[in-house]
Amino acid sequence: MPLPIEDYAMISDCQSAALIGRDGSIDWLCFPRYDSGSMFGALLGDESHGCWRLAPADETATSTRAYIENTFMLVTRWSTPTGEVEVTDFMPHGNRSADIVRRVRGVRGAVDMQQRVAVRFDYARAVPWVRQVQGEQGHGIIATAGPDAVIIRGPRLRARGELHEGVFTVREGETVDIVLHWYPSYRDAPPPLDVDALATTTQAWWEDWTSGISHQGRYHDHVVRSLIVLRALTHEDTGGIAAAATTSLPEQFGGARNWDYRYTWLRDASLTLSVLINHGYVEEAADWRAWLLRAIAGDPADVQIMYGLGGERDIPERELPNFPGYQGASPVRIGNGAVDQYQADVIGEVMVALQEAREHAVPDQRHAWPVQRALMEFTEANWRRKDSGIWEMRGAERFFTHSRVMVWAAFDRAIKAHERFGLDGPVERWQELRSRIEEEIEEQGFDAERNTYVQSYGSTEVDASLLILPQVGYVKATDPRMLGTIAAIEQDLMPDGLVLRYRTQHSDDGLAPGENPFLACSFWLVEQYAVSGRHDDAVALMDRLVGLANDVGLLSEEYDVEHGRQAGNTPQALTHLALVRAADAIESGRDMRAR
Repeated sequence: MPLPIEDYAMISDCQSAALIGRDGSIDWLCFPRYDSGSMFGALLGDESHGCWRLAPADETATSTRAYIENTFMLVTRWSTPTGEVEVTDFMPHGNRSADIVRRVRGVRGAVDMQQRVAVRFDYARAVPWVRQVQGEQGHGIIATAGPDAVIIRGPRLRARGELHEGVFTVREGETVDIVLHWYPSYRDAPPPLDVDALATTTQAWWEDWTSGISHQGRYHDHVVRSLIVLRALTHEDTGGIAAAATTSLPEQFGGARNWDYRYTWLRDASLTLSVLINHGYVEEAADWRAWLLRAIAGDPADVQIMYGLGGERDIPERELPNFPGYQGASPVRIGNGAVDQYQADVIGEVMVALQEAREHAVPDQRHAWPVQRALMEFTEANWRRKDSGIWEMRGAERFFTHSRVMVWAAFDRAIKAHERFGLDGPVERWQELRSRIEEEIEEQGFDAERNTYVQSYGSTEVDASLLILPQVGYVKATDPRMLGTIAAIEQDLMPDGLVLRYRTQHSDDGLAPGENPFLACSFWLVEQYAVSGRHDDAVALMDRLVGLANDVGLLSEEYDVEHGRQAGNTPQALTHLALVRAADAIESGRDMRAR
């Protein structure tokens, strides 16, 4: 059975990622990309779905773990009655291949280390043919099935049924390297890697990237780790940003709210772009903008809310019945049916992000304007349409207030692009539509009796997405209408002190009611508190939220307050970017208070 979600750490080469449990088992790995088929999938089932465990043979061993500072290289120190070892797990960066290195270093005494390997390609639907190989660098096994192959070099592994196992001893001062290399099965196995060189260059690359982070303050370590997560989820070659590293980790344990998040949502990627820009990462912003222009090229009517990491459009949702699901939560899904939804807010998020890029002088920004003009033509033609909303509800389409505000924001940023940068367009028409949408929102999206914005026109429910309204400049955080909305959110959406997206029992989202608080929404509330003068409330909630991160600083999508555990896909880009925004808002508020 897989471990609790918070017991997993991630390593990454900015092309894919592996999740490693506290027990030393890699239970999730998709090579060569985040959205490739899994080869280790025990996270969604058990050992038979693929895993690679490396740990002391003595089951009484204890461990501690941490990343090498400012990197995604994980060091686990194991202690046993006979000695201590350190295992450094990392995926080499810049090697232009798909590799995992597991380096075992003897620290004290002697420790017997055990490996258990079960390779299962194509989401555990392909049990490979495995053969032993022997070369100058020692033992190895090659596993092959269909288009996929891996070679694992290191201490000898022997077959036991459909597993391979081995035990080796590491003494003080000794180092044993184990290297997994994925490659296309129609090619020859690659030569051994220079592990010393790759360890040095990988650490140096991460440290160089993080050296540009200038953030200081109470939450510095959490901000740095979150920015590293966002960089890791940004695909090195394509510029596409994965929403999370996993699929089908449940939002509600034992339930069916299990989705595949290994793709690029325009919304999440746009918000990530804003955070990276505001922390000086112009190159990453330019890469994502180039990805965007490629992905949405063509008729703006064909724009999707999400794409594959390379800009692929075809990501239909399917269920994998061979997986029982994380601790029994089924179905396990690949692809995402929301790709076919109309979500009116998405173009607004793209326009906001590209305007920020322009204001921060991201090079060659003018090339984006023809695409933005095309997006605005589409928005002009469709601004009256109902949609499925930011939460991708699978019930009837509605006029969601957040979506309407983001349509307003699309016109607002188009107008600002003309006013501040002289870019051409039907500005008077945009101004007219911006005013009409604002009037409509105030008439139909605001409950004057309760003094709160509402989830959708005609509804009396509130929704955490309303916390975005001040962030995009629709209303000030201190406006009485916004303060009334916050009071309603606190009353209706915070039964356990964290923020629910909406009350599922009162909203037709096409699924059975019930889910856990959504962590990004709680960070949005921190930001709202900070910019509206509730500094102490902001700090109190922020302290609680960062305390929910696991021992290596990772946060998933949601949090199960009742059972004290993370829920949903992990690590979640939206959660970590919201953390950064919240920390920035607290520091800005502290600076204002000090003046």
